[in-house]
Amino acid sequence: MSSTIQKIQDNLESVIRGKTESVRLVLTSLLAGGHLLLEDAPGTGKTTLAKALAQSIDGKFKRIQFTPDLLPADILGGSIYSQSEGRFDFRPGPVFANVLLADEINRTSPRTQSALLEVMSEGQVTIEGERRDLPKPFFAIATQNPIEFHGTYPLPEAQLDRFAMRITLGYPGFEDEVDVLFAQSQRHPLDTMVSVVSREEILVAQQQVRAIRVDRSVAEYMVRLVEKTRKDPRLRLPISTRGALALFRLSQARALIDQREFVTPDDVRALALPVLAHRIVLDAKTRFSGLGPGDLVLELLESVPVPR
Repeated sequence: MSSTIQKIQDNLESVIRGKTESVRLVLTSLLAGGHLLLEDAPGTGKTTLAKALAQSIDGKFKRIQFTPDLLPADILGGSIYSQSEGRFDFRPGPVFANVLLADEINRTSPRTQSALLEVMSEGQVTIEGERRDLPKPFFAIATQNPIEFHGTYPLPEAQLDRFAMRITLGYPGFEDEVDVLFAQSQRHPLDTMVSVVSREEILVAQQQVRAIRVDRSVAEYMVRLVEKTRKDPRLRLPISTRGALALFRLSQARALIDQREFVTPDDVRALALPVLAHRIVLDAKTRFSGLGPGDLVLELLESVPVPR
């Protein structure tokens, strides 16, 4: 299984230069069966990353550009009347994909946001009383620009909680950016990218993640981190049980990527920031003091004893 994961990582790094840790986090989220919130400025490779991942696993890729006038039916699909057949036929929406890029999710209405997030949670679409399962694997990458807020609908805290983790890609280093220029001088690397694993291999890997052993002391460490947020007076919203479950599963996925059969406290500490920070809501006084959710997660890691 390690060779399977390494093939995907190498494929992604051939187009996303100098972002090894970010690529690892994307794979961790995929193998854990979670979904990813990618916050970054335009032009940093978010769409390229999603397309490269879909091509790497021989999966179907779909992209939705979220706009204020987008309706739930535009992403879920609906029944279309066929005159030749004299009946209504279901036309699937773009959510019926293996890798879905929900671009600028904060630009659409809360109603449409909720429709997508329900699909992410349930892995299915129910239209006119009929349930339709999404293809497997199904991995959603939602993006939003953290700088521009005009004309946007910020994701509510309850919806943010549905994302397994939130990461940023950031700009490449100097040498890596020079390599990007030359890599695209003739054609885009995506044009020649081929699949390196099958969708079935991804499903097998997702099952193997659940078999990774988690010692009770490590699970207790996760819960202590979560519990401490619930006793912090600076928080308006602490970490939910869903957040603890995400940390548990993602730690298993990280162990599998590192070719281990068990989770260590280092896995938990490495994932705490991207998994927990976006689930925390600070009170107004704390926000104005300059302290951010990420700072509070780092405080947690310093204050909660690490199991031996």
